[in-house]
Amino acid sequence: MSDLTRRRTLKLAAATGVAAAAAAVPLQGRDAAASPRRPSYGRIDTHHHAVPPKMRQWAVEQGIIPPDDVPRWAQWTLEETLATMEANGIAMGVASAPVPPEIFADREAAESGVRVCNESLAELVRDNPARFGFFANVAMLHPDLALEQVAYALDELGAAGVLLTTSAGGRYLGDRTFDPLLAELDRRGAVVFTHPFAPQGIVEVPEVGEWLGDFLLDTTRTALSLIASGAMDRYRRLSVILSHGGGFLPYMAGRAERWGREDGGPDPQKFRRALRRFYYDTALPMSPYATPTLIGAVGAERVLFGTDWPANSAGEVGINTADFDRDPGLDRRAHRAISRDNALRLLPGLARHRR
Repeated sequence: MSDLTRRRTLKLAAATGVAAAAAAVPLQGRDAAASPRRPSYGRIDTHHHAVPPKMRQWAVEQGIIPPDDVPRWAQWTLEETLATMEANGIAMGVASAPVPPEIFADREAAESGVRVCNESLAELVRDNPARFGFFANVAMLHPDLALEQVAYALDELGAAGVLLTTSAGGRYLGDRTFDPLLAELDRRGAVVFTHPFAPQGIVEVPEVGEWLGDFLLDTTRTALSLIASGAMDRYRRLSVILSHGGGFLPYMAGRAERWGREDGGPDPQKFRRALRRFYYDTALPMSPYATPTLIGAVGAERVLFGTDWPANSAGEVGINTADFDRDPGLDRRAHRAISRDNALRLLPGLARHRR
């Protein structure tokens, strides 16, 4: 692995891992305990990361994670995860393990690494079927291998869907390079969970973490790529989840409509249809600031509950969940749909095991 890729991975650790001190906030903090609308139904967390021991060991052996300074997010444990879930009324988590695609640039690393990631998550689900599902990794830079990995993950391991990073090799998901992969996922009626990284080559803002703005931009760019390329029209059976409230997409929709009227972009009607084809998770976090725009743009039925655990510490998960529970922009029906019902409709396989 190149030094550039290693640095990028460790920067991701710093960006999504949050400061270790944040993890010291008690699970039952004041904000979590003050939640006025704690639901009786268990939530389903669709933006939920996991790093089981076998996966972590592989990452250490590959030099992705330093053995003597394991970042906070990679210190994942099942015990702490279940405690955080219980503290916040989360019945199930759909686990995923975002990996920069450059890690899998070498074909041998792509074969072994993706298998370790997916089998580790599948083992987590097998051992805790009422608590977890998972989104599988694929080697996006190796299209033929990715198709094999999709089949193994969905047919043999029982994955709920597939994780695709917002870009790979400098190309966003609407690029024709990914057509064979998207076509196969569309044929299967599969669910794709997208996860961003900072766009390559972007100028850093001193003292501002990449996760604050750059991750959101990366999600927006891949969504616009999927719309502009016509992929959302070609692959109508494909369901795509945009992380972190869709990045900036729902909030710049007016500019996108102008793009169609003035600058050769998709017709505004086509853009509006595409906007409502995506799903969006609450791991921005959404409440209370983004709720009115997001619900107004796409409707509560396209939004999924997400925590970004353990990139978000236990204390932060509690605060974000309490804010969601007291959000004045959500009535009871919308709250339940986002917390649970939308996920069960999108990922019906979870219903076989849910609590």
